[in-house]
Amino acid sequence: MYAVMKTGGKQYKVSEGDVLRVEKLFANEGDSIEFNEVLLVADGDKIEVGSPKVDGGKVTATIEAHGRAKKIKIIKFKRRKHHMKQMGHRQYYTDVKITGITANNI
Repeated sequence: MYAVMKTGGKQYKVSEGDVLRVEKLFANEGDSIEFNEVLLVADGDKIEVGSPKVDGGKVTATIEAHGRAKKIKIIKFKRRKHHMKQMGHRQYYTDVKITGITANNI
């Protein structure tokens, strides 16, 4: 059984036991959370596609850890102009472990 869910402006294909790295969620480690924006649920041959969301679709997960990704270096350079600008960015993330997938018709 798998589902396609949406969080943080991105879509993820998940099944039970998967560990995902998503955009930062404001909850404590060990907390249980629910994702209600489920776009598709499939169990073998049974597939339910939402328009845009599946009615009664829910993905439950527990928060494993919070952290920051590796630094991304941003360099802006203009040749022959003595211009170079360097910046860096580290994105916050949350690791979640999927514990259950539910839908009304499946």
